[in-house]
Amino acid sequence: MAWTMQEKLDWIRSPKRPNVDDIIAGVFTDFVELHGDRLYGEDRAMCGGIAKLGDTPVTVLGQRRGHSTKENIEDNFAMAHPEGYRKALRLAKQAEKFHRPVICIVDTPGAFCGVGAEERGQGEAIARCLYEFMQLKTPVVSIVTGEGGSGGALALAVANEVYMLTNAIYSVISPRGCASILWKDASRELEAAEALKITAQDMLGFGLIDGIIADSKLENMLYRHIRTTLLESLARLSEHTDEQLAQMRYEKFRVYGVFEQ
Repeated sequence: MAWTMQEKLDWIRSPKRPNVDDIIAGVFTDFVELHGDRLYGEDRAMCGGIAKLGDTPVTVLGQRRGHSTKENIEDNFAMAHPEGYRKALRLAKQAEKFHRPVICIVDTPGAFCGVGAEERGQGEAIARCLYEFMQLKTPVVSIVTGEGGSGGALALAVANEVYMLTNAIYSVISPRGCASILWKDASRELEAAEALKITAQDMLGFGLIDGIIADSKLENMLYRHIRTTLLESLARLSEHTDEQLAQMRYEKFRVYGVFEQ
């Protein structure tokens, strides 16, 4: 049975929902986390490292949210700082150098917008990700597993193929943020979510994603669905040269926003 929008909002914020660490452990093997942006420091809100998907070495990136209040505070509620995005880009460029596919797990309400983040160049860090990911000469696949909010999500979603879990959302702004700006009332987030058209089904209809991965509260089944989708995606992308992959990615995003009256 299809979930209501309220059920989707409740689920993506549930502490019981698998986070990036759970997905990495369930989908990949031999994961080694790498740290730091080589410019400022480490950001726990952004997870990145190398792993194996089947027999294929890959680089995995994703925003990290916790299962408890304590963990969420440590992970800044999955809202990365500039150093987090610079770390992600550093690891993506490393993947390009060694011809490893890049797998992105997108799950954030948006990039952190605190004073320190702005002072250290949050906007530039996200823009640099968009610019560089567009040109990466290696396969890139992204999956929105929970909340895909604003440029903080898009920074890891400039991919050859983009997927969403059935009950994930993907938007230019979080519903709560939208309601706060439009109506000065964050409690109207459900109304905002309905108006924004942000479900996986909406995104597929708009042509903004390439497919929907069946969600499941049975974690082993969910991980099997994700693993199968990634293996099939990389098999398709392996048929293209690195230059073709970059050109395909560029052309894919150039048509975003095209509409007819």
